[in-house]
Amino acid sequence: MTPMTMTLTPATQLAQSQPLHFPNESAEYRAQRTALLAEEIELRRHIERVAAMRRALPPGGTVHGDYRFQGEEGETDFAGLFRGQQTLVAYSYMFGPQRARPCPMCTNLLGAWEGNAADIAQQVSLVVIARSPIERLVAWKQARGWRHLRLYSDLTGAYSRDYFAVLPDGEDIPALNVFTRRDGTLRHFWSGEMTSATADPGQDARGAPDPAPLWMVLDCTPEGRPAHWYPKLDYA
Repeated sequence: MTPMTMTLTPATQLAQSQPLHFPNESAEYRAQRTALLAEEIELRRHIERVAAMRRALPPGGTVHGDYRFQGEEGETDFAGLFRGQQTLVAYSYMFGPQRARPCPMCTNLLGAWEGNAADIAQQVSLVVIARSPIERLVAWKQARGWRHLRLYSDLTGAYSRDYFAVLPDGEDIPALNVFTRRDGTLRHFWSGEMTSATADPGQDARGAPDPAPLWMVLDCTPEGRPAHWYPKLDYA
């Protein structure tokens, strides 16, 4: 029996059964917090339903492009990015040759992923692809103190164009793509497709779940996500 088919205890019942009460809290606070807890349980269940739907996707399109990449260990084709794994997670970094410095939001996200990259590599291949020369990417990687993220230069830009990491005018946009290798066949599995066209009023174009831990932490605070703030590459 899968989580999608099993009978689950109602979220309100689970929320009401938890025994936590914090010092000096009011009855009004506890009542509203319990109602919120029920919604949080429902959210967790919805996230799992969405993840199960994602895992159940039929085979995606085969990968046929003659893509070439330059990494720290030399040049490779697309299959070489898998590095022995059956699944490849590829993040397209907004750091094209026209940029003086990379996107701060991408950098914030990758800084958080750096701390998990060695663990992720035990299960899947994780790579970061940008259109700047590899020397520039490596210099930036060293400046940030990243040790575990694998950065690759898209030598021809063909991958970035085919998998929606660059606009027709040459502007970079972020992209998160997942690919599989099964029985020797390379396929696209999933991509984040929540763009500005799918954003709700008053919100930026965010995915769900949000891949950036920064926003998860701020979502837990009374201030929430600032309406007009993004992280910087450095702070004085």
